[in-house]
Amino acid sequence: MTRTVTVGLDGSPESRAAAEWAAREAQLRGLPLKIVHVFEPLPAHVAQAPLLGAETVQQWSEEVPREAAAGLRLRHPGVEVLTDRLSGNPAQALTEAADVAELMVLGSRGFGAVGGFAVGSVSLAVLAHAERPVVLVRAGEQAADEHKTDPVGIPSAATPFRPVVLGLDTASPDETLLEFAFDSAVRRNASLRVVHAWPEPPTAFYRFYGDAELYGTLVHEQAKVLTEVLRSWRQKFPGVEVIESSRCGSAAQVLVDAARESSLVVVGRRMRTSPLGAHIGHVAHAVLHHVVAPVAVVPHD
Repeated sequence: MTRTVTVGLDGSPESRAAAEWAAREAQLRGLPLKIVHVFEPLPAHVAQAPLLGAETVQQWSEEVPREAAAGLRLRHPGVEVLTDRLSGNPAQALTEAADVAELMVLGSRGFGAVGGFAVGSVSLAVLAHAERPVVLVRAGEQAADEHKTDPVGIPSAATPFRPVVLGLDTASPDETLLEFAFDSAVRRNASLRVVHAWPEPPTAFYRFYGDAELYGTLVHEQAKVLTEVLRSWRQKFPGVEVIESSRCGSAAQVLVDAARESSLVVVGRRMRTSPLGAHIGHVAHAVLHHVVAPVAVVPHD
């Protein structure tokens, strides 16, 4: 069965922005785009209301994906657009759809000019439980936002893509995460900025004699580790310009700072559960709340 780039659509502006991004991604990957709309049956007492009857809601539910598909086919003529209407709990239905997709794309309201995503409960549940990559796209996302400005400083989709940014833990570099990031850079003909953060030396708080020398040694050692981790991947993807960035500090803050001028930010999520259920990790949380570019959360062992 051919995998698809799948997008969850509920008719909101953020889901429509996600659909446009998903169509562009489907074209980059040479895959069909599938629009998934989840119809959540109304409670009996609501369905009987004269203005919100079950028939009215069902009709609206059928029109949303159909009209969206028609528009996407016009704007992206090279992309095959499919639709699928599901019924039930949105989080569960979208998670199941994500697990059979190449990647799932969801929309999110933005926090405004300061950036970041307002991640709803449905998106958070899909991010935390899906076994395939999930991309979150902010409301208002435009194709030009992912590209460098033209020579006079005007955003344009005709210019090269901004870099793809990958947050990487060199202590446990996962191949699934690296493959996704390098492949995304290849498809965009973009550079890949690989960001690794390491903690401040224990003595730094006390400013002991010799701290500067210790810091210098750590800078060299951490940079060397990152280079070694990426060596085989540079050979596998020789056409990708790789920018290595090893910094001392909070992993979340270092990655957020590095992602300010990016076309896509890629972070990992370990597929594990805790007594409180699945979670996406504090670094992914920070990126989602402070980065305006689309964010791909890639699950891995």
